[in-house]
Amino acid sequence: MIDITTLRVAATVACFIVFIGIVVWACSRRNTQAFEEAARLPFERD
Repeated sequence: MIDITTLRVAATVACFIVFIGIVVWACSRRNTQAFEEAARLPFERD
């Protein structure tokens, strides 16, 4: 039977994997241009 400690460990590992995935996605060179465009949006005038 699965106890609460095992569930907590599994949740922690899953959250860590999701965090690493977000970091890899944010640092990906494929997204650089889109992020630079988004960063310039507040400074553009209509």
